[in-house]
Amino acid sequence: MSELRIGLIGAGYMGKAHTVGFQGVGAIFETALRPVCEMIATSTAEGAAEHARRWGWLRSTGDWRELVADPRVDAVVIATPPRTHLHMVMACIAAGKPVFCEKPLGASADESLRMTEAVERAGLVNMIGFNYIRTPASQLARQIIASDEIGDVIQVTAEHVEDYLHDPALPASWRTRLATGTEAGALGDVAPHIVNACLRLVGPIASLVADTNIVHSRRDGPNGWEAVENDDQGQMLLRFANGATGSISFSRMAAGRKMGYTYRITGTRGALAFDQEDQNALWLYDAAREPARRGFQKLLMGPAHPDYLAFNQGVGHGTGYNDQIVIEARDFLQAVATGEAIWPTFRDGYEVDRVIEAALLSNRERRWISID
Repeated sequence: MSELRIGLIGAGYMGKAHTVGFQGVGAIFETALRPVCEMIATSTAEGAAEHARRWGWLRSTGDWRELVADPRVDAVVIATPPRTHLHMVMACIAAGKPVFCEKPLGASADESLRMTEAVERAGLVNMIGFNYIRTPASQLARQIIASDEIGDVIQVTAEHVEDYLHDPALPASWRTRLATGTEAGALGDVAPHIVNACLRLVGPIASLVADTNIVHSRRDGPNGWEAVENDDQGQMLLRFANGATGSISFSRMAAGRKMGYTYRITGTRGALAFDQEDQNALWLYDAAREPARRGFQKLLMGPAHPDYLAFNQGVGHGTGYNDQIVIEARDFLQAVATGEAIWPTFRDGYEVDRVIEAALLSNRERRWISID
């Protein structure tokens, strides 16, 4: 087993999650490459050194460019705000290094396309961070749909709603100040995850109409009250390329919902339902059963389901959030080892950003938008 020396840019929430993922993946999965937490970069040398000490990275730097250029860093993970991604990704490509980038890929669909085309021209392994769709239950949902078990998909109801800005007393921040782009507001922050799920489970979105609004128009900032510049919540109506219709709700104001990533997918022979807050269960409805036996059946995740057995052997013991990141780490290591792309790549991240940008345009112009 050979080593892959990882460089991590960013020490926030996702930076810690990726640290846990790479440190734990070797104990969970048998991988051809063993990751080494080689170097971490943050905005200051002092902060980077402290996170390296706490999290177990071998080296640190206050300059991400130093990390990308370092010959002892084999691959780079980018876990920083979206507006920083373009220059970091392009530097990784210039250095010829495989790169994993958190979502959204770019601050606009154009930026995402630039990075996608550049990394594909270079022939470098690349991956985008959509972790929720990697749960055993959602992987099972994809298998059920692909096997035609619920028939042709005809309708989708999906949402990603949370309540992290429900309290009007919470202060203004970068989340409320970004006025434009695919990373602004609830549409850019939470909607991409559920858009990605719809694309993965149902297929391409042909057209949409979107509506968003701001609930709390002003929040207290360091220099007094300031305007909130982006959406707190909204909806999309969708038409898929395969003829299915659907809707997506997204919000950062949904009181009581902490990870309200849910979908209900209806087919001509049955239906599926999933809720990330109960991520170890998938609900299946079989319309072919006799009337007295019809009803949603709870499928409790266990060793028979995708990627579950590697974590534990008991049905119902369950997997959690960090396990999704471990699966991401496994996939990235496999892609680097084989040189073959593994979903989701930058191209998949670009497809999500196209949908988000179409929703922004639809809301602005008050009309249906064709994704093409």
